[in-house]
Amino acid sequence: MDELLKLLKENARETPENLARMLNQSVEEIQRRIQDYEKRGVIRGYQAVVNRDALDSDLVTAVIEVKVTPEREGGFNHIAKRISKFEEVSSLYLMSGTFDLLLFVSGRDLKEVAWFVAEKLATIPGVLSTATHFMLKTYKADGVYMDVEDDVERLKVTP
Repeated sequence: MDELLKLLKENARETPENLARMLNQSVEEIQRRIQDYEKRGVIRGYQAVVNRDALDSDLVTAVIEVKVTPEREGGFNHIAKRISKFEEVSSLYLMSGTFDLLLFVSGRDLKEVAWFVAEKLATIPGVLSTATHFMLKTYKADGVYMDVEDDVERLKVTP
């Protein structure tokens, strides 16, 4: 990944003027490169990294492993596109190992996520099995530490 993309990933709100200064390039060149990345689909969007644990919300997130039967034409792509259209699904990955797809799903509570798995996901032709894991606490997301407490120094253990 080039330096401009690294800087944007760290702080997408950084101004083109500051980026140009940091990279020793002109503002026009930085703006042109950003527009090119957006046009080619390298940059797909800009988001804030939110610490959900700090919000007054009961929203739950689950990681769901899904085993599917790949289709004769298109392999995993067709079923992955179908699953990705559900509003509950925030991320979806093809992976190696025991399961084929990895989903990140959010819901208002445990029952809503369970309903999604039972009534929407498991009923899709080609879905063979699922394994659902509920996230309890976030320590780091998208490279950002969520726990901002000062480092607590542990007492030394002596014999």
